[in-house]
Amino acid sequence: MTHRAYISLAIPLIISTVTTPLLGAVDTAAVGQLPDPSYIGGVAVGSVIFNTLYWLFGFLRVSTSGFAAQAHGANDQKEGALSFFRPLYMAICIGAIMVIGQQWIGQSALELMNPERTVFQHAHDYFKIRIWGAPFALMNYVLLGWLMGMSKIKASLALQLYMNITNIVLDLLFVSGFGWGVKGVAAATLIAEVSTFFIGLPLVIRYLKPSDKYGGLLAAFNMSALARIMKVNGDLFIRTICLLAVFNNFTAKGASFGTEVLAANAILIQIYYIMAYFFDGLANAGSILMGRAIGARNHVLYNRTLSLSYQWSLITVFIMTVTYYITKDHVIQLFTSSQEVQSVTLKYSPWLLLFPIAACFGLVLYGIFTGAAETKAIRNSMLLSLTVYCLIIYAVPQPLNNHRLWLAFLCFSAGRSLFLFLYLPSLKEKDELCSARDGS
Repeated sequence: MTHRAYISLAIPLIISTVTTPLLGAVDTAAVGQLPDPSYIGGVAVGSVIFNTLYWLFGFLRVSTSGFAAQAHGANDQKEGALSFFRPLYMAICIGAIMVIGQQWIGQSALELMNPERTVFQHAHDYFKIRIWGAPFALMNYVLLGWLMGMSKIKASLALQLYMNITNIVLDLLFVSGFGWGVKGVAAATLIAEVSTFFIGLPLVIRYLKPSDKYGGLLAAFNMSALARIMKVNGDLFIRTICLLAVFNNFTAKGASFGTEVLAANAILIQIYYIMAYFFDGLANAGSILMGRAIGARNHVLYNRTLSLSYQWSLITVFIMTVTYYITKDHVIQLFTSSQEVQSVTLKYSPWLLLFPIAACFGLVLYGIFTGAAETKAIRNSMLLSLTVYCLIIYAVPQPLNNHRLWLAFLCFSAGRSLFLFLYLPSLKEKDELCSARDGS
């Protein structure tokens, strides 16, 4: 595995992940052209609900990619088919529960967020349409994860780009062209999710042998295999809960410092997301290669994957930090025209300069561990990092201010890197299996 081969794998994955935050920006921009600001509020509130729901079940993509990569590395076509069908069943069940319980989910979420009356109504309209896409959105996680794990990177990228571009085009058509407002934004996303699934499913089926297609439908119900998947997904679910706890607490605490600080934090968090998505592309590459190494018991690829992941993490840190330092004034101006908010944002922007080096290894090692299906380490390291965050927020006696809030967030990010490093020896057992195969 050369640097060129690694980056050739990583770049399409980075492009695929970075397109994700673009959707929220386009949704907001589409309704932002309408005269009433409550439209923006409705889309924002509705998007938070779905982002939370789908983030909770994001493990469907991550774990599918890891198991598929292991089957691909072992050249086990039957297990490769099962690594698709098993999580697909889970996605169908979870999505169906969301649709059946939509009234309770929507009402509870809106009451919890408690937006003003007009925003509430727009968010309700948005939710009622988009919720029907939940099964398809979750099944798309499985499609994309399987394609990534099987190293069908171009197909995965094409599918992701199709969904995002379709969403953007329909956004502009339904809102600006037809004047459907918030309902148009929701309908655009629904159509993009549903059509992506019906395009992606035949794409996956085409890669499966006929015997694996039909045999996998029944064999996927093997209880011991399902129990293993549930354990892995349970660990990743806990990880997501920890992330949500930190982000929700960060937002709530920031809101207590005033509107300008809240706005500044929101801008910096959006920039953080973009940075994190770049590392997520490297994490996906590491997950695929590590899964392949574990499946093939290839000691050389195992070590090379770790080495390349470290090296490209540091290269990305350097590029990202320098780029943000040079362009931060212009980047912040893209988010707001308010001089006061710009000033406050610049005041706290140095914290974001430290984020790449603090978080890079935690984000990239996350991919390494998921590729090896060693998710216990991910769960425990996230629980420890959450504890660090809470200690800084609640145990330090001095009054909480926004600098301390960012310090807690940065320590949380650094903790994810440190604690996963400490768990690296737990991969040695699988590495020893690799060594035995490599030496035979």
